[in-house]
Amino acid sequence: MNANLSEKAKYDYKLVLKAIDGDQKSYAELLDRYRDAIYFMLLKMVNNSNDAEDLTIEAFGKAFKNINQYTPNFAFSTWLFKIATNNCIDFMRKKRGNPVAIDPPGEEQDNPSHQLPSSELDPEESMITQQKAELMRTVVTKLKPRYRKLIELRYFKEYSYEEISTELNLPIGTVKAQLFRARDLLQNILKSTGKIM
Repeated sequence: MNANLSEKAKYDYKLVLKAIDGDQKSYAELLDRYRDAIYFMLLKMVNNSNDAEDLTIEAFGKAFKNINQYTPNFAFSTWLFKIATNNCIDFMRKKRGNPVAIDPPGEEQDNPSHQLPSSELDPEESMITQQKAELMRTVVTKLKPRYRKLIELRYFKEYSYEEISTELNLPIGTVKAQLFRARDLLQNILKSTGKIM
């Protein structure tokens, strides 16, 4: 262990070692210690509370999935924030897509070839979206009932974490942790069927 680590970082490293050994309480404690800090950092980056919540869960998901790759050359928090930041940058790149020039220089404004694309999906895109939704619903039926309910409320009915917490009478932390687990299970089912979305 790096002797320059703070007491806080040394304590985190002990939690990491326990987590690697399968101690679920250590995962929960690491989540509790950094969830708010990660969330507020991501909220500043994306300026949308729902996206920030989803990205927070994804960041912890990626960190916990690769926790055995963490080395104590630097603080666990540094490693975690790096994962969260990189994941958020990828998310923003995908969301932003290619920028559209509204009025290309030297072109007439009424030139129809330079109109902004419609926000409506064309028939092919619409069909692909519909097929993905149907595939997702089919895959969701393979989950255990508690995970299925969480996915349905969050992604099909678009409930907030607070609404899910109230509906299922569960603490918000439990809702977020179980949603992460449900999404992980979904990804595994999709990979095993060869239908990665």
